[in-house]
Amino acid sequence: MRIGSGWDLHRLSPGRALVLGGVTIPSPFGEEAHSDGDVLVHAIIDALFGAICDGDIGSHYPDSDPRYQDISSITLLKDALTHLGEHTISNIDCTIVLDEPKLRPYIDTIRTHLAEALQIDPDQLSIKAKTSERTAPAVITAQAVLLLD
Repeated sequence: MRIGSGWDLHRLSPGRALVLGGVTIPSPFGEEAHSDGDVLVHAIIDALFGAICDGDIGSHYPDSDPRYQDISSITLLKDALTHLGEHTISNIDCTIVLDEPKLRPYIDTIRTHLAEALQIDPDQLSIKAKTSERTAPAVITAQAVLLLD
């Protein structure tokens, strides 16, 4: 068994889509990033690479590479899964920190969509949403911890 952890943070910007787990959330602002900025997927990718001791998201998909400009993070996730070899995902626990919009209405959709992309049962994926208590209203963060068999 192997454990991996991942964390990501992006500034929020008007006119960008807010994408979490491959799902676009209605919002006047979204993640400022080279790719689609999906902090949840980025944290999971870092956790996957961490668990297999194979670098991080930036070493595999650098923001200096034009191939990754505005790319869907789900596409990157599917590629990252090909690096697991014989390992399989046992479970993933994630936390998203965002003040607005409230994410509770979208969590089940995000969880279902992301579990499908990860090729796991939704019961193997926990997603929680928290606020920063207004200490960081201009950013979004996500962390993920996963266990590989």
